Amino acid sequence: MIEAVGLRKVYGKKVAVHDLSFTVRPGIVTGFLGPNGSGKSTTMRMVMGLDRPTAGQVLVDGRPFAQHRAPLSAVGALLDAKAVHTGRSAHRHLQSMAATAGIPRSRVDEVVDLVGLREVARKRAGGFSLGMGQRLGIASALLGDPATVMFDEPGNGLDPDGILWIRNLMKELASQGRAVFVSSHLMSEMALTAEHLVVIGKGRLIADESVQSFIDRVQPRGVTVRSPQVSQLTDLVVDGGGTLRPVDDGAFEVRGMSAVAIGDAAAARGVALHELTTVRASLEEAFMELTASAVEYQAHGTAADGPQPAVAVVPDRTREEVAR
Repeated sequence: MIEAVGLRKVYGKKVAVHDLSFTVRPGIVTGFLGPNGSGKSTTMRMVMGLDRPTAGQVLVDGRPFAQHRAPLSAVGALLDAKAVHTGRSAHRHLQSMAATAGIPRSRVDEVVDLVGLREVARKRAGGFSLGMGQRLGIASALLGDPATVMFDEPGNGLDPDGILWIRNLMKELASQGRAVFVSSHLMSEMALTAEHLVVIGKGRLIADESVQSFIDRVQPRGVTVRSPQVSQLTDLVVDGGGTLRPVDDGAFEVRGMSAVAIGDAAAARGVALHELTTVRASLEEAFMELTASAVEYQAHGTAADGPQPAVAVVPDRTREEVAR
């Protein structure tokens, strides 16, 4: 378990992390999200004792990381997959780590097999592709069979099969009772992997909650409705103060009315509905909207200027336009 309390880090005049408090609990995957420059890497370095907090503290299982007698068993971290002696083989690199930490040599073969590097374990790490380097970094993180696992962008360089593998691996590690803390910009993967989120921007906490509650902060994007009675559906939406437009496969997107209001109106008028679905924001859309004011590095004069709506807003359609 990781506990950060009042964590603050200042570099000269730059406040990288400001009064940050959160807990990474065992048994679940906690996603660590934030725009570039938000302080994620600095925070992870403070967890590992690589950077000293200006104020506050961060504890791993109740004590600073440096005070653990078996640090590789306390936290296994992938912060920089390139931090490997390029002239050594993957196997020799792991053997050196194991010998230094008093870990049995048999564990090296276990993690090599776990990350799928057996075929190249005797080759020099300097010749590895980015994805193979990531797998070696993950093997290094898991070498001590740690109670807490911390990954910074573990999907870098992995192909689709590798992405699926790391997703399942993180879930499996959490199911074993480990605390899994993962930083990533791949929102689609975080939506599939994480149960809880810690979101920061400009070094400050934005959210510390479940993935679903974070998404629910953003207003629904509309309601998808499908009905064989198009004219009657159009009437009840327009009369209810909403707007609608046709979308794929004969469905309509309704704005300005909730699914409950549409369902009640349809029931009252005897209009058959074949679909009635509230369209909620994705994790990516929620992240973009809720961190918009915390983006430090942003291109100008492009689509990156500000959060973009998930669905273009369309003008009200009259009954005749929709009917046509």
